[in-house]
Amino acid sequence: MLGGAFSTIGRYWKPLVGLALALFGAVTALMVAGVAVVLSALAANWDELTAPGTPDTEELVPLAVAFGALVIIGGIAYLLAWAVIQAAVPVTLQEAVLGRPIRFGALWRRAWSRVWSMIGTTILLGLIFAVPFLLFMVTLLATLVTAAPGGDSDGVVPLIWLSALGWLAAVPAAIWLWVKFSLAPTVVVFEKQGPVAALRRSAQLVRTDWWRVFGISLLAYVMATVAGYLIQMPFQILGLFPSMMSTPSTGSEPSGAEILALVGSFIGLSLISQLVAQLFSAVFPPLVVGLLYVDRRMRTENLGPVLAAAAAEQPLPEQYGPPPGAPA
Repeated sequence: MLGGAFSTIGRYWKPLVGLALALFGAVTALMVAGVAVVLSALAANWDELTAPGTPDTEELVPLAVAFGALVIIGGIAYLLAWAVIQAAVPVTLQEAVLGRPIRFGALWRRAWSRVWSMIGTTILLGLIFAVPFLLFMVTLLATLVTAAPGGDSDGVVPLIWLSALGWLAAVPAAIWLWVKFSLAPTVVVFEKQGPVAALRRSAQLVRTDWWRVFGISLLAYVMATVAGYLIQMPFQILGLFPSMMSTPSTGSEPSGAEILALVGSFIGLSLISQLVAQLFSAVFPPLVVGLLYVDRRMRTENLGPVLAAAAAEQPLPEQYGPPPGAPA
């Protein structure tokens, strides 16, 4: 599985990396521009904000609104870019298993056609993953209200043990749900299913091979996390250099413009490092999961002959989706 993912990246790195770089680069540029606007507003009002005493509410509200709008816009843009990449990876894998090339334009069109279903699937997966933790928090709050009225300290220790046990129970449940529905993003593209149908289909495919899917997926995500950390480390070190080299030797305090310049350089390098790390972390784990989907269908639904027949055809046949009569 891992070798197949690396070979797919090696053969199709131009459309995959090009699309990821274009989308994440656009989001990064948007965030850098927003941060520059906010920092320029801070520089213009630095004397008022750092004056002795508490700043007026009228001076803080516009900055809070600007930061809030920047976070919301950046989050929406990142979610949209992430969904397109998550759809583009299975599209590329479709052509890879058939041994056919794919161009940037075709990859973009086919990925964009599934982006809204991918967003819905991503949101549902996040909600399902959070269900055990939400149940644990609700149970804990109810226990706090009923078992320790009036701040009775005798009930604190049992509640601490209850919290630890509840957390230990919630983590395995969340992991089990995550693996059970992990193939849903690939199903959205391969079989053109909606979010709910994709979740059902993933549960069906994972049902008899949960541990194998868990182990291979976990290894892929660990590798991506380590690679992303190693990529970001040099940029973070570079971001600390300006602050270390610009420390005044005379003991005078740096000006507001100098502080904002240092903060801006650190934020800029952090965004660039995240962009570079995401080029790998957004492509490699979904490729491994997609190969797990193909493997599960080959083992349980005899997908091999269908792929062999499809490799000689230009259009993708309908049989590439679920076999006729197979439960959805």
